[in-house]
Amino acid sequence: MGAREHGGLIGWCRLLFTDILFPGKADADTRVRRLSLLLVLLLPAVLLYPTRGFHLLEPDEGRYAQIPKEMLVNGSWVVPTLQGEPYLDKPPLMYWLTALSYRAFGISQESARLVPALCVHFTILAIYLIGRRSVGERSAFWAAMLLSVAPGFVSVARLLLLDGLLVLCVTTSVLCGFEAVRTGKLKRGWWIAAAVASGLGFLTKGPISEVLLFVPLWVYGFLMRGGERQPNPLTPFPKKEGGTEPNTTNAMQPGMVLSPSPFRGGVGEGLQTQPAPAVVRWYWYLTFFGVVFAVNLPWYVAIYFREPQFLKYFFWEHNVMRFLQPFDHLQPIWYYVPILLGGLLPGTLLFAAYFWRLLRPAPGDSANRSSAGGFWLLTGAWCAFFFSCSGSKLPTYVLPAYPFLCLAIGEFVARTKWNTAFRTRALIGGMAALVMVAHYVAVPWYARERSPFGRPELVERFVSDHDVAVVCFPRNCDSLAFYHDRSDMRNVRTKSVNQLMVDCHHRPRTVILFTHHDSLQGFKNTLPPSLEIVETSTLKRKGKSSLLDKFAGATPWGLCDVAVVVPKYHVPPRDGAE
Repeated sequence: MGAREHGGLIGWCRLLFTDILFPGKADADTRVRRLSLLLVLLLPAVLLYPTRGFHLLEPDEGRYAQIPKEMLVNGSWVVPTLQGEPYLDKPPLMYWLTALSYRAFGISQESARLVPALCVHFTILAIYLIGRRSVGERSAFWAAMLLSVAPGFVSVARLLLLDGLLVLCVTTSVLCGFEAVRTGKLKRGWWIAAAVASGLGFLTKGPISEVLLFVPLWVYGFLMRGGERQPNPLTPFPKKEGGTEPNTTNAMQPGMVLSPSPFRGGVGEGLQTQPAPAVVRWYWYLTFFGVVFAVNLPWYVAIYFREPQFLKYFFWEHNVMRFLQPFDHLQPIWYYVPILLGGLLPGTLLFAAYFWRLLRPAPGDSANRSSAGGFWLLTGAWCAFFFSCSGSKLPTYVLPAYPFLCLAIGEFVARTKWNTAFRTRALIGGMAALVMVAHYVAVPWYARERSPFGRPELVERFVSDHDVAVVCFPRNCDSLAFYHDRSDMRNVRTKSVNQLMVDCHHRPRTVILFTHHDSLQGFKNTLPPSLEIVETSTLKRKGKSSLLDKFAGATPWGLCDVAVVVPKYHVPPRDGAE
C-alpha cells in the first residue's frame, strides 16, 4: 500500500501538487516566433544599454568599478585588490569580466556597467529561449516581457553589483538542470550545461547557485514520482465490462504520473499522464560537481597559495556566518515580501489573479496549470524562502527569484483570457514606459544628487594634486579613486585614528575625506595640539525644502565632509612613510 492510498501527509502533498494544483500539460508549441524574439531582444536593449552613463553609486558601485581597474592596471588577475590591499570578500569572475570590458572599451562607468546590463539581457533571453521548452513559447514570451519591465529586477540587476551575474548563472543553471531531467530520461548535454553555469555562479559568489538548483529539483522529483506506482485514490477506475471489478489494466505506465482531467475542486473524470522527472544517478552528481570543480579549482588553488586565509574568510565568515549569525544588514523574516510585491510589478497584479485561480479554480482551469509551471513557482518560492531565512538581508539578494516567478505568471497569462486581454498589454506597456522614464531621467538625476561628484567643484580641488596624500575616514569612497585615478588613496578605520594622527604629523599636508555625518566633528575632538585643520568643505546641502530635495537626502552617499590637515611643526618623514 502506497502513501497516497493511505492518504498520509506525504501522499496528500503529492496529490495536491500533481492532481489538484498542477495536473495539466504544458503547451506543446515551443517554436520560436520571430516577432516574439525581436521584442525580447529590443525592449531590454532600449532599457539597458543607452542608460549606463550615470554616476557610480557609493559604496558598492564605486568598489566594484575600482577593483577591476586595479586588476587591469596592475596585472593582478589572481588576487583582487582595493586601494592596493587584497580584497577577498568575493571570487573574481565579475572583476575579470569588468576588466575585460575596460580593456575593450576603455575605463569608464559605461564600460563598468556593460557587464551587468548584458547579464540582465541574457537572463531574459534564457527565460524565453530555454524556458519555452518546458512551458511553451507563449508562456515563455510573457515571462520574458514581465521580467523585462519588472522594476525590482531590470532596474536593480543592471547596477554594477555581483547579483546580476549571479542571477544569470543561477537562472541558466536551473533552466538547464530542469530541462535535463524534465522528460523522464536524463539529457546529458543539458546536465553538463547546468553544471557549467553553476560553476560560474560559484566563481561569482560562492556555493549559493548549487543550493538554489538542487533543492527545487529534489522536491519536484519527490512530488512527481509519488504517483509512479499508485493511482489517484480519489479517481475510481471504470468497471470491467459485464462485471463489478474495476479495470486496472494499463492503469499506470512506468515513469508516468496520473492526474485527473480537472473540474472545480481539482479532481474529475478521466486521467491524463505526466512524465516523472529522471532519476539522477550518483555518477551524474559526480560528473556535475566534477565540472564545477574544473571551473573553480584553478583559481581557488592559486588564491590559496597567495592568500591562505581566503578559504576560511570567504566560506566560513562570508557564507556560513553571514547566513547564521550576521553582523550587518539585519532585517525581519518578512523583509522580502514587500520587495517582491513592488519589484514584480506589473506581475504582482497578475500574480494575485494567478493565486486566486489556484485557490478557486473555474471548470477547466486546472488543465492550464502544468507541472512545469508548478516547478517554476516552487523554485521562485524556494529562492525567496531561502534568503528570508538568512540573517543578513539586502534587497538584491532575492533577485534570483524574479525569473522563476515570472515563468509561473507567464504560463498563467498565456493559457487564460489574460493572454488576449487589453489590460495585460496595457500593464506591460505602461510599466515599460515608467521604467524607461526612470532609467533615462530619474535614476541619472538621483545618482547625480547622491554621488560625491555630483558637485565636482567641492571635491576636485582637494584631490587633483597627486603629491598630496588622500585618506578616507572611516570608510572607503572608492568612486573617488576610480574617477580621479587615485589608487594611492587609503582608508583608515575608527580604531586606527591614532595611527592617522601620527601619519599626519609626518606629511606636510593630508586631505581627509569624512564618509560619515559626524566623523569630522569627532575627528576635531580628538585632534592633538600639534595638528591643525586649515580648510574644510562640506557636501551637505542647505536650504532643503522641496520634496525632491528631501528625497535626494542631505548629503551624498559615501562622502560628507573634506578637511585639510597640516602639522604645526614639521616632523621628518619616517622610513617607508608616504
